[in-house]
Amino acid sequence: MNKRILITGSEGYVGRRIVARLATTHAVFGIDLAATPSQNYSYQQMDIRSAEVSALLQLWRITHIIHLASIVSPSADEHRDYDIDVNGTKNLLNCAVESGVAHFTVTSSGAAYGYYADNPQWLSETDPLRGNEVFSYSRHKRLVETLLAEFNTDSPELKQLILRPGTVLGEHTDNLITRLFQRSRILAIRGSNSPFVFIWDEDLVNIIIQGIEGDITGAFNVAGSGAVPIRELAQLMGKPVLDVPAGVLRCLLTLGRLLRLTPFGPEQLDFLRYRPVLSNQKLIDKFPYTPAKSSLETFRYYLLAQREKND
Repeated sequence: MNKRILITGSEGYVGRRIVARLATTHAVFGIDLAATPSQNYSYQQMDIRSAEVSALLQLWRITHIIHLASIVSPSADEHRDYDIDVNGTKNLLNCAVESGVAHFTVTSSGAAYGYYADNPQWLSETDPLRGNEVFSYSRHKRLVETLLAEFNTDSPELKQLILRPGTVLGEHTDNLITRLFQRSRILAIRGSNSPFVFIWDEDLVNIIIQGIEGDITGAFNVAGSGAVPIRELAQLMGKPVLDVPAGVLRCLLTLGRLLRLTPFGPEQLDFLRYRPVLSNQKLIDKFPYTPAKSSLETFRYYLLAQREKND
């Protein structure tokens, strides 16, 4: 099959990299909310919730979709975030089935497993998805995967590849997590290791492209090998740790939300305290892909890039 690939969120951080790589060998198309594309490729400004998506898929004769468009940093408008993440994905899936698309790749998240004290030390793809009700990003990822499971049962002709990345880091990453790293002191919850798993952005791009080119199906955790506790990250950054008891931080977050001093609330406490630690064994054995950088190497690479940028 000659692949004709639609990328949603094609003007995002990862989307631009995938466009640049795939456009040299495949027919690549993109939709995003940006008014104009940053590169020369077939592009349409469009919301994934639009009723026009189906007509566009048929016009462009799309065979494969890479669904990257989502809300990365939750806003104050939770209803809007839900509408984009969950209803937008449902609309895209319906349009894909209606238009005869063959393969659907979606970047979910390790957050779909949820942030819980009783999570296994290493989460595998057979563990249940329990995205927290009080944390909208985590809940939305779980709901999206519930949708995908329903479509997999009702429309098995649409093959699915579900990727669950850990924290994506690269030379130019700027997101909710990296902003935590940019503070003068690194926040830690007393009694919690809060280990991070990282995936180098170039490894993520390679995995998405390999999945498309090989028509790979199934669900895969996407992370570099190993995990790095929050206090080790602080040591690598040469920054002191602000070690706060969980109860104190919950009160501070509650007060900050009430006084509108911060967009974060007490629901973010478990986000910091019980981070999902992803096993990449299935990715290595079954995909198969071995990340070029471990979690520690990815963080060191990111840190070096930040230091060079600031010199």
